[in-house]
Amino acid sequence: MRLVKVWPSWPVLINGVLLAGFIIFYVQAMNYTSMANAIMLVYLAPLAASVVAHFFLCERLTVTALALISLALLGFGMMIEFNIEINRESREFIGICYGLLAMASYAGFILVNRVINPQIHVYTRTFWQLFTGGCVMIPFILFSVHKISASDIPWLLAVGFFPGFLAILFAVAALSRLPVAMFGTIAYIEPVAVVILGWTIFHETLNPMQITGCLLILFSGILKTMTAGKQST
Repeated sequence: MRLVKVWPSWPVLINGVLLAGFIIFYVQAMNYTSMANAIMLVYLAPLAASVVAHFFLCERLTVTALALISLALLGFGMMIEFNIEINRESREFIGICYGLLAMASYAGFILVNRVINPQIHVYTRTFWQLFTGGCVMIPFILFSVHKISASDIPWLLAVGFFPGFLAILFAVAALSRLPVAMFGTIAYIEPVAVVILGWTIFHETLNPMQITGCLLILFSGILKTMTAGKQST
């Protein structure tokens, strides 16, 4: 309770808004495009954040980092088979747009987190970010609450508790104990799991080019995180 009463600062509250935006846009992206496309777009965020940090946070990119970012963009092009239907009515195009918004929200979350006062306890940050994100999502609940049936409530509670609350809480706890490079590398297990689940459970097929694109994004992200960790030590 003592940690909750601490004023979290405006950057923490802004991060709560970005967290809500990330969740909303990511879920919407999965409604319009494949799980693989949605999750791979999201995991371009750390690389996008590196580019923004280069210009605004004086975190200069090395030649290796630029090469890895270019490689990840090539991987994304392969994921969508270098073809996006520029049509407002195309579900794929709408899904890609939502995915880009999710990526922007996640990248913003990473960048704002770098300027938060380190003296603010991680649990204080977690509580206020989740609280702010929940407040942002209330209007969306009010507009769609009539669509929720009694049978949906247990599933919604499970989704909110396990991949929502617990995932963020454990991530904050892990960040307080693990080196950033190790945490970032472990985090890339998530897109691999999502692609596998989409392939095996939801029967979302990937051709060889798309599989290669997934591998390029994962390789670029993991190697970028590991090189960044070595530079900071």
